[in-house]
Amino acid sequence: MRKSLYKRKEMMNNTEKHNKGAAWLNDFILGGQDGLVNVLGIILGMAIATNDAKLVIIAGLTATFAESVSMGAVAYTSTKALSDYYKSQEQMEENEIEQVPELERIEIKDIYYKKGFRGKLLNDIVHRITSDKKMWKDIMMKEELGLSKELAHPIKSAIIVFLASIIGSFIPLTSFFFFSIQTAVISSLIISAIALFTTGAIEGKLTVGSWIKKGFQLMTIGMAAALVGFAVGKLTGYSV
Repeated sequence: MRKSLYKRKEMMNNTEKHNKGAAWLNDFILGGQDGLVNVLGIILGMAIATNDAKLVIIAGLTATFAESVSMGAVAYTSTKALSDYYKSQEQMEENEIEQVPELERIEIKDIYYKKGFRGKLLNDIVHRITSDKKMWKDIMMKEELGLSKELAHPIKSAIIVFLASIIGSFIPLTSFFFFSIQTAVISSLIISAIALFTTGAIEGKLTVGSWIKKGFQLMTIGMAAALVGFAVGKLTGYSV
């Protein structure tokens, strides 16, 4: 019985570590694709409107750092909000365990009853969990409220999104440092399409669904942004 509980606790810890790693990867993908798509649209619009590589680079760098700081700030505030919410619910559970332990014990029993446990085994599980207030609280948070203890750290999340956004932004911009406007536009589109497809494919591999479909979906979104940038540049600029 004790071995079974320890095994379950170990599995929960491994799941939490996996969820934490997945959250950081999600932050990186989010920041990278957001930076790439936004800067791609901006620099293509500038390239078509001005036909001036220097202006394209200035606009691209401005957008890169403004967007990256903004994305990092949003990542911080949203992750901090989730962390604060978890702490408030955790405090509430601690209070309920102290003030109405019998009701909380019944809730634990109901949770494991629904999982198929009966009789003496069910009672042993309830007794083992409720004899350790930390375990009791953690299980209530996870099983009753569906909240994970291992949330991404707000500062780490902000840094990851910030850096990923910068990296993503430079993918379409780099060509303009080395090639003429016309060549740089084509090169930027090709490199960006490959990067977006790869990012979508990675997301597809880590989630459900076809990785090929996910790759094409994200690539289509990026190319749509590029088309908008192209259209705005064409309408507002003077000539290629």
